[in-house]
Formats: sequence, structure tokens, C-alpha cells
Amino acid sequence: MNSLRRNFLAGIAGALWLATLPALAEDKFIVVSSTTSTEQSGLFGHLLPSFEKKTGIKVRVVALGTGQALDMGRRGDADVVFVHDKAAEEKFVTEGFGVERKEVMYNDFVLIGPKADPAGIAGGKDILDALRKIEAAKAPFVSRGDKSGTHAAELRYWKAAGIDLDKAKGPWYRDTGSGMGPALNAAASMDAYILADRGTWLSFKNRAELTVVVEGDKSLFNQYGVMLVNPAKHAHVKKELGQQFIDWVVSSEGQQSIADYKIGGQQLFFPNAKR
Repeated sequence: MNSLRRNFLAGIAGALWLATLPALAEDKFIVVSSTTSTEQSGLFGHLLPSFEKKTGIKVRVVALGTGQALDMGRRGDADVVFVHDKAAEEKFVTEGFGVERKEVMYNDFVLIGPKADPAGIAGGKDILDALRKIEAAKAPFVSRGDKSGTHAAELRYWKAAGIDLDKAKGPWYRDTGSGMGPALNAAASMDAYILADRGTWLSFKNRAELTVVVEGDKSLFNQYGVMLVNPAKHAHVKKELGQQFIDWVVSSEGQQSIADYKIGGQQLFFPNAKR
């Protein structure tokens, strides 16, 4: 083979190799299905640049209610699930859709309401008593109604309060079928009560006449967990890249990054991974 032909073939090979680089780089990403609170609170906007800089792995977040986020994992449309409904997460793992559930962080739920407080519950710490008074007064209440972790918690509280929502629902109770931010916007426009995670509330700008009316009840504890979607169920799951994300978020570095995220000097999430 003469040198001209060798150089030509080498040039072709080099061009083909260079052409594959964007595809290879583009392939180094994972899809994380997560609750809207982690996205709308700004937490992922704070966390992900550090992870991507360290690993070179891009993270594409799909923010949904926890129920929908878990369904994404069941279908194999995500590599990692990062949500906040412990019972549903444990079921996800037990059914074989997740490899292992790891706790990451917590904050709490708060009951938001109008400053006029038509149900007379402001300053209380008993979420069940507050819900009973809201229902008795038929005061406007906005529900996410989207099978999210927050919606699941709200339904548990109504049940624990002894209120059958199917019978009690009326014009006072509004199902929005939306994420935390849009649901808060609806509550602000209607001067209504709403259950929210504290992180999204602290980052929420359109508060109008809304304020925290009930907080501090131990049952309002809000734990977040992370799971790798099981590659035995879906062979295309990016096991190694997804595990790198999980390992980082529960590592000392990832946990410190979570603790460092604050708005107006207030910490939104509190790391509690068990390593």
C-alpha cells in the first residue's frame, strides 16, 4: 500500500472517529424522574452542576408527582427515581422495579393558608385538628390531586382526621391535578388552604395573602429517597452512570451540597443519608 493510500485511509478513519465523539459525549447522560418539589424548589439547579463537573455525566430531570415519577421507572423511561413517598418507594423495590432504596434528605410539610384564616387554625401544630376545622368551615382548600408524594400525604392526613373525602368533598375542595408550584398559585388566587413541602414554599414568590398556618407536627416529616431502576427489568437502564449519581448524592460531598442550599438564609433540605 503506497503512502498516499495509507494517508487517505488514515484520514478517513480519523474523520469517522471524530464524528463519533459528539455521539459518545451525548450518550453520557442519565434520566432522573423526580418529584416536582426537588425541581421547583431549585435544589437540582444547585446540585447538578457540581455533579456534572465532577463526573462529566449530564442529568436530565423529569419533574412529576411521585406516583408518576415511579411509573416512569416502572416503564423503564428513567435510570434513577428520586421521590418522597416511603411506602410507595418500598413497594417499587419489593416489586422488583428498583434495586435499592437509599434515604437522602428530609424536610417537612407545612399547611399554608390565607392570613384571614377563615377556619381559625393559625398557630396550631396539630395537622389533623386543622383539617377537621377546615372541613367543618368548608373553607377553600386546594389539593394537588396528582398522585404525588405531597398528595399521598394529604390523603393520609384526611383519613387520619376521620374525614371521608369522597363524602365531604364539595365546592370548597379543589383538585388541581398539578405540581406544587401551580397548586400554590391556585391557592394564592383563591385565598385557599393547601398542604405544601417547605422547600417549594420557601422558594415560592407569588404568595399573595398566603402564610404558614400550621407547622411542627411530627407527622409532617417528609423523607426523600433515591433508587436505581432495576436493569434486570429494563436492560437499557444506565446502571453504572445511574449508580454514580446515587453514590454521589449520598456521599459526604453530595450531602454537604444539599445542606448548603438555602434561600434567604433558610435551609430547604436536611441531608440524612446512611453511609
